[in-house]
Amino acid sequence: MSRIGKAPITVPKGVTVDLKGNDVKVKGPKGELARTIRPEIAIKMEDDKVVLSTVKDDRISRSLHGLSRTLVANMVKGVSDGFDKVLEMTGVGYRATMDGRKLVMALGYSHPVEIEPPQGLEIAVGKGNVITVSGIDKQAVGDLASFIREKRPPEVYKGKGVRYKGEVIRRKAGKAAGKKK
Repeated sequence: MSRIGKAPITVPKGVTVDLKGNDVKVKGPKGELARTIRPEIAIKMEDDKVVLSTVKDDRISRSLHGLSRTLVANMVKGVSDGFDKVLEMTGVGYRATMDGRKLVMALGYSHPVEIEPPQGLEIAVGKGNVITVSGIDKQAVGDLASFIREKRPPEVYKGKGVRYKGEVIRRKAGKAAGKKK
């Protein structure tokens, strides 16, 4: 049995969870999320906690138990607190600016790279070319941050590019480092 799946999800004040069969709707101060949980998982409310359990004890049900619990917990956390991903740009001439809702980046290409965030997500540019992606859906925030990073991933020789905050890039030595006299 899943240790993660057995843990109940505490619902904070100001957040409501509506259950209709395996359809879960979570409303909170930041917005509303909905998801359908697989039929192998039973979901119910007990006091101010959401409890998930397996319907039968087979391999598929056990494998979905922890996943389903984490998805519902992320929905509850998203509508109450939200999620952020922070990206840093490193490189000479690399800049990020906002043009309305659109992110415009100069990444060393012959043209600026423009990214329009999907509905429900926000992009902010801070001091020192720090880009913050925020929203209530954890998967959508991670997908957009990954999409921005993919426009110029960090390169291993000089370390320039777009990286996640705290990401460590393993640097390689250049040609001169391997030369013997």
